[in-house]
Amino acid sequence: MTEARLANFARLVARHAPYDGTFDLRIAGTHATRVSHANTERSHAFQRSAVCIVAQGAKSVMIGDALHGYVAGQIAVYSVGVPVAAQVTRASAAEPYLNFRIDLDAEKVATLSSKVYPQGPCASRDNHALSIVTADAPMVDAASRFLELMTHPADAELLAPLVLDEILIRLLRSPMGSRIAQLGQSESSLNRIATSVYWLRTNFDQPVTIEELASRVHLSPSAFHRQFKAVTSMSPVQYQKTLRLQEARRLMLAEMMDAGEASRRVGYISASQFSREYGRFFGSAPTKDIVRLREQTGGGSAAN
Repeated sequence: MTEARLANFARLVARHAPYDGTFDLRIAGTHATRVSHANTERSHAFQRSAVCIVAQGAKSVMIGDALHGYVAGQIAVYSVGVPVAAQVTRASAAEPYLNFRIDLDAEKVATLSSKVYPQGPCASRDNHALSIVTADAPMVDAASRFLELMTHPADAELLAPLVLDEILIRLLRSPMGSRIAQLGQSESSLNRIATSVYWLRTNFDQPVTIEELASRVHLSPSAFHRQFKAVTSMSPVQYQKTLRLQEARRLMLAEMMDAGEASRRVGYISASQFSREYGRFFGSAPTKDIVRLREQTGGGSAAN
């Protein structure tokens, strides 16, 4: 990896993210992000399964009680979707935080991993939701070629999917490859937890027990609880609670919903319990927190 190679990659990401925000590229599931100032506090969001190649700047992410950080020249791979508290820690107008993101699709991973591992991947001992590695020169070159193709529609349609496959194949052949390959294996523990995560995300407002979640993925309650926490750094109950609180905050902030209605919408029966858990999670009571957020100007982004 050379500074010139990384600088060229950053220039290409910046071309496709001309101002602050996340921009969809021509190929579905690919995005470019720019953030031009460091955040003063963490932003709460749901991070889906994805590969993030950082071109410039730095970011920290809290998943459960685990704190992670990644910087320019590193790759962050989210193997399952998780609620995060994220903060861009290094960015300025002159040198913004720049990131290229590829959403991971289990079917695509399964197709490519069958070629990389025709006999099946080795078992991975690391099943954490987030893994961070240094990007090598061939990976950055492939990502740069992909971004170059985005400016040529005809070439992008024909060639960009091939380069995208190359990027994923290089990841599958990397030290974290066997771990990523598990996403495409229906019987792997990582895939089972990803299935549970999807169910919780789409049904977070519904009451559920550990026994019900475990039965959906054919695990004992104790094994399911252990594996779920090993991957997400949260218990299933904590995971569901985090989703509920994040969505309630979004409803109050974006849809002007009052705290009572928002709490009911996300599945709370007790308004006092909602207010108590919201205050513990976000640091202040719902109404006070929303007023503060609305008064903020130029707030930061949790974008990757």
